[in-house]
Amino acid sequence: MALLTEALTSEPICDTGTKLMRADGVPVDWTIADGLTPYPEALTAMRARAAAIAEGTAGEQVWLVEHPPLYTAGTSASPADLLAPNRFPVYDAGRGGQYTYHGPGQRVVYFMLDLRQRGRDVRCLVQGLEGLIIDTLAAFNIKGERREGRIGVWVARPDKGPGREDKIAAIGGRVSRWVTFHGIAINVMPTLSHFDGIVPCGIIDQGVTSFEDLGHLVSMAEVDSALRAAFERRFGATASPASEALVTAA
Repeated sequence: MALLTEALTSEPICDTGTKLMRADGVPVDWTIADGLTPYPEALTAMRARAAAIAEGTAGEQVWLVEHPPLYTAGTSASPADLLAPNRFPVYDAGRGGQYTYHGPGQRVVYFMLDLRQRGRDVRCLVQGLEGLIIDTLAAFNIKGERREGRIGVWVARPDKGPGREDKIAAIGGRVSRWVTFHGIAINVMPTLSHFDGIVPCGIIDQGVTSFEDLGHLVSMAEVDSALRAAFERRFGATASPASEALVTAA
């Protein structure tokens, strides 16, 4: 089992446009949940789907959700980084990384992908997810960047002072039996003050931002459309399942 905790260099290490594609071209189920998805239900559904993929009884899936306000703790989370433990529910996520916030206005994307069909390279996967986010931001004229030694995607904020930058998207994942689960969180229009209850991802000297904070007022549907196009360029075809309510369906 592998956890996506290792911060990467700023330069890509693989050709994610080819290595992460399935050779057989089988499309990935692309599912968008309605409303707010309770976090425990999401964990249960992800684990079940990932296990079924590993057993060969279900296909791959990308699941787009929003959660009610909550904090999640990764395997590297330090208790000192939970600044307001009673503000929102706190869940042990079982993913790599530290504390993060999820809530309305943030697009969370869970990837249940079979790396046996996609190069068996966890570091390449992380590069692919970073590239997916950067491509999505670029569709709205936002320049997202990798940073040496820090996982996730960042936006330079010269308006806040020299060297200042804010995190706009987080990445945290897990791989079991070469099947991924967990994924990414992109700040579209969340309440940014909700991040004040934690030290996001353990980084104390930089902030967080969102599309809205940067002056880009876009709908979640517009972001979802850009995400899907970016995913297909790097990971291959998608298909909308007959029922988008059941993430565990084969």
